Amino acid sequence: MSYQEHKHVSPQNLKCAVITTSDSRTEANDESGSYLKEQLISAGHTVTHYAILKNDVAAIRETIQCLIEHRDVQVIITSGGTGLSKKDVTVNTIRGLLEKELEGFGEIFRALSYQEIGAGAIMSRALAGVAKTKIIICIPGSLGAVKLAVDKIILPEIGHLVREATR
Repeated sequence: MSYQEHKHVSPQNLKCAVITTSDSRTEANDESGSYLKEQLISAGHTVTHYAILKNDVAAIRETIQCLIEHRDVQVIITSGGTGLSKKDVTVNTIRGLLEKELEGFGEIFRALSYQEIGAGAIMSRALAGVAKTKIIICIPGSLGAVKLAVDKIILPEIGHLVREATR
């Protein structure tokens, strides 16, 4: 099958979890989480879980492990915790749960980000991978970064990623 044929037979309605990791965000001011949920729903997907977690390794690990085991989750997208500060623990925590890492996700995200913000893109540790057939994607928490990742990478490929991870 060609790439286009693979995409054509990929699932179109996915069950997604959206997790924001932040010490300052609430449901009232989580613009990035709201954007993620809205775009997923607009694209025909279902958001089955949404949470805001503190930058805490144990809480992030426990939540992601539970979501990996849920039947009603195919994709887990986190926003926040991908930078360089001491509080940015999301990537390190989730990387340890992945069976396969999709290095190209971070590479493409940083290349696209470079076009928008320049050399500061090197500070993003955007990450994607697979754990027990679940796609897990970690993106920066800024609204601009979320829009870039969702619009240019995630929505165009999410069904194809799930198809491949579940074969």
